Amino acid sequence: MNAHTSTLNPAGSPRVWQRYSMGQRLLRFALYLLVVAAIVQAIRGVEVIPEFLYDAPEQMADLFRRMWPIDWAYYPGGVHNALIETLHIATLGTILSVFMAVPVGLLAANNLTPSKTINMLARLILVSSRSVNSLVWALLFIAIFGPGALAGTLAIAFRSIGFVGKLVGEAIEEAQRGPIEAVTATGASKASVLWYAYWPQIRPAFWSIVLLRWDINVRESAVLGLVGAGGIGMALDTALNLFQWDRVALVLAAIFVVVVLAEIIITQARKRIL
Repeated sequence: MNAHTSTLNPAGSPRVWQRYSMGQRLLRFALYLLVVAAIVQAIRGVEVIPEFLYDAPEQMADLFRRMWPIDWAYYPGGVHNALIETLHIATLGTILSVFMAVPVGLLAANNLTPSKTINMLARLILVSSRSVNSLVWALLFIAIFGPGALAGTLAIAFRSIGFVGKLVGEAIEEAQRGPIEAVTATGASKASVLWYAYWPQIRPAFWSIVLLRWDINVRESAVLGLVGAGGIGMALDTALNLFQWDRVALVLAAIFVVVVLAEIIITQARKRIL
């Protein structure tokens, strides 16, 4: 279809149809120009050194040669326990986040909490949780509790509050009004309305949110050890500092296998349970 088509208006003079008005075309051009300028500025800010860029394939090949063969014998003594600790951090952190996030999500739902002040406060908590990276949370809790799995677990939990609470709140806001009004009309308490009207509607979404967050937390907890928050990241950090590249390859392979297995478990659980 052509961008321009001609028709006759009631007065008999030709009328030209245009897909975009002049103002819209200028706005689109300005947006394109802004995007290009942002990309150029970002490339300039990265400060790519051409010599390093040209040498990168050779350095990468050399690194892979150092990683091979993988030191599989190191797994039982140096990786297995750290890997199990990583799974514990992810699991406990997810459970803690659910207990802390659900009340905040309830307060953030407009149809459940009429007070705008409480809504805004709850949303502020959720945004604050999401805006701080898990590594920053880990550094904060390491300063309070010292290095170890406790700091990692709390970092995962506080990082997950915003994710779980926001999605739970949105699921509550999307609940159908019919069952809610029917239960409310019986004179049921607010807790009963939550349990018998809201919960059956949001239950599939809730468990999907929890499973998805656990999957994400498994990935995030794998790197918390780089700052001393326990898990397999500590084994990776030790191997990197000692330039033991065959052990670095082993840790990376273990992380890859765990992430793939977690993805398979989550997919199967959602198919069979939800």
